[in-house]
Amino acid sequence: MEPKKTFTYLMLIICGLVMVIPFVWMLTTAVKSQLEINKGNIGFLPLETETVYEDSKIRYRAKVIMEEADSCYVHLFDEEGKIIRKYQGITTASGKVVDEYMKVPQSAIKDITKIALHFENFVTAFNKVPFARYFLNTIIVSFSVVIGVVITGALAAYAFARMRFVGREFIFYFFISMMMVPQPVYLIPSYILLNYLGMIDTYYALIFPWITNIFTIFLLRQQFKTVPQELFDAAAIDGCSRFGILWKIVLPLSKSVLATAAIFGFIGSWNSFMWPLVMTDSPALRVLQVGLSYFSQEASSQTALLMAASTFSILPLLILFLFAQRQIISSFASSGLKG
Repeated sequence: MEPKKTFTYLMLIICGLVMVIPFVWMLTTAVKSQLEINKGNIGFLPLETETVYEDSKIRYRAKVIMEEADSCYVHLFDEEGKIIRKYQGITTASGKVVDEYMKVPQSAIKDITKIALHFENFVTAFNKVPFARYFLNTIIVSFSVVIGVVITGALAAYAFARMRFVGREFIFYFFISMMMVPQPVYLIPSYILLNYLGMIDTYYALIFPWITNIFTIFLLRQQFKTVPQELFDAAAIDGCSRFGILWKIVLPLSKSVLATAAIFGFIGSWNSFMWPLVMTDSPALRVLQVGLSYFSQEASSQTALLMAASTFSILPLLILFLFAQRQIISSFASSGLKG
């Protein structure tokens, strides 16, 4: 392999690891026990330490359940995992919490560190706040936005790519320039307008302003410009209308780009935070990212639950991207990004 390609692949691998490592850490933290996290176990492996007493007849496991200041709560388990004794308020000043109460030789006691996966963190986090309602609201808003984005984007892109009218290029580049305007600039005027229309704290405020996406129009326009003019001429000779040409010829040839536009629209709506936070007040209308923000305030000291909630919040997007990455790559390759 050429040195240039070797360096390129090495840099791609490094950049890929830099992006993946935070997700791996989030996932492994989500399956750790909160006690181990409080002890400082912030590594990638969900390790857990327990004290074991063994003699010739029986084997006990002593596990620290919770620590408070200089004391702790200890449970004693038998070989089947049943709790046979509970100790409360045991001092941890000496660093040993078992030998004082079990009255056994120190040589019979040892600490065992093993991997322990606490998948119950996901159930606990999901039930702590109404995440089911947050997921439902997010799905309703996201799919509604995707449908609107695809429809308006296809119509506008076809007009900018194939129809001739006065000011076409000016209007198109004016739309493109709006992508440089940050959301906080138009957040307050949008709130005043939606309040005047009576849409504040409704699904309309979360859906209608986002059914048009400038990037989608740009992406589809670039694709529509690559369709050969001969196809349009042949369809016009056969008596096909403009909408018929769009529906029967252009859209079937642009399936990969349409899929990419839909995926980007879905991801953008799913990750939306600032807009729904400002435009809605009712807890029943909270979308996932807003609900996750409120959950982080309630469970700010429970890192394992926070990571569990973050994991199942982004999991649908990761699955969607893994299944659709080929369509995304092919859409950019086919559109060519021509001017």
